Amino acid sequence: MDAINFTILIIGALFVVSIIATLVSARIGAPFLLVFLIIGMLAGEQGILGISFDNPQVAFLIGSIALVIILFDGGMRTHPERFRVALAPAAMLATLGVVITCTITGLAAAWILGIHWLQGLLLGAILSSTDAAAVFSIFQSRGVRIKDRVASTLEIESGSNDPMAVMLTVTLVGVLAEYTALDWSVLIVFLKQAIIGGAVGYGAGRLFVFLCRKLPLSFAFFPLMAVACCIFVYAITTQFEGSGFLAVYLMGYLVGNARLPQVLYILRVHDGLAWLSQIIMFLMLGMLVVPSQLLEHLLPALAIAAVLIFIARPIAVVLSLIPFRFPAKDQLFISWVGLRGAVPIILALFPWLAGVPDEHLYFNVAFVIVIVSLVLQGWSITSVSRWLKLEVPKESGPDQTMPLDAISSNDVIEVVSFELKPDSPMLDMQWAEL
Repeated sequence: MDAINFTILIIGALFVVSIIATLVSARIGAPFLLVFLIIGMLAGEQGILGISFDNPQVAFLIGSIALVIILFDGGMRTHPERFRVALAPAAMLATLGVVITCTITGLAAAWILGIHWLQGLLLGAILSSTDAAAVFSIFQSRGVRIKDRVASTLEIESGSNDPMAVMLTVTLVGVLAEYTALDWSVLIVFLKQAIIGGAVGYGAGRLFVFLCRKLPLSFAFFPLMAVACCIFVYAITTQFEGSGFLAVYLMGYLVGNARLPQVLYILRVHDGLAWLSQIIMFLMLGMLVVPSQLLEHLLPALAIAAVLIFIARPIAVVLSLIPFRFPAKDQLFISWVGLRGAVPIILALFPWLAGVPDEHLYFNVAFVIVIVSLVLQGWSITSVSRWLKLEVPKESGPDQTMPLDAISSNDVIEVVSFELKPDSPMLDMQWAEL
């Protein structure tokens, strides 16, 4: 009992420290996710608390559930107009862009580390996915608002490129573990994952909306049902060899854009759950790493990070966006905001779990590159957007919204409040139209 209570004490203290640290992070402009990683490392085996955590199975389980919640929340906050203006370019980045990034980074990694080219491609696949958690959280926490087409492209890409990265990683892990072949069947596997993931996600989203309208549950239960359903949908999709991440993201998009009174409650609860998931995931991954092992691969990892950030990602963006005529400064910003976050670290657990030789190499290199990406790219998003003149003024909106669940209606009904100042744009509105 004493050991259990002490463990609960440590977990609670880490959560409190992480939440308070966000204030410091916001003040100095550091990405929240970087702060969570550092706190996890300080609590880890070679840190202040000396917590020994060396269980990739548990890390993979917790990380997968956390990513499901984060992607579902990101899908709910993606509006239809974003798909209309950015679906095609985002899809190219999430498919062709991932393959190009994987190839260039992988071949460079094989040369830098002196390993087999297949091992290099596996590392490239692990690093090829931009992280929805990192992109969504930095945009939200910084209050950064940029051109709709650019922002929509980044958000949709980061939420939908995980299936390709996962497929490439799993395939190459299978080849290196000698239980699969590298041939044209890879394309069939990808199409199968995309089709099944899309179909299950669409069906699950429609079914959830139908249940929200028919089930006489208390409003407090709908956020809980959303969590349960998104985890179930991820699991059932992967059982049918589909992309669970794609299914969850699409389900979240359909739920978030449905005209449901419950959506406001779900969004409010999931905002907190998404942050909780990020804290848990990054604290855990920080504790999983051994800092002394990072130092062994520090210089090669920095070289690979340079190739990824300054060569592979820009080339992938330029080639993927050729048909869509993005201005040069838009392409430059999209290249720079290809952040790496928890997804590469989670994918780096695949070789570890499969028993591929040099399994710690992938994890340690991926961890260093994620830190470099968060420090270099994440810390400079606001400055780069202003330098490229892509930041736009925030839209006028209410300071606060409050749902009215006492009124029976099939539509979303809210009370909105505004703080009126002499220069407020609200004074120029025609209130009769509201």
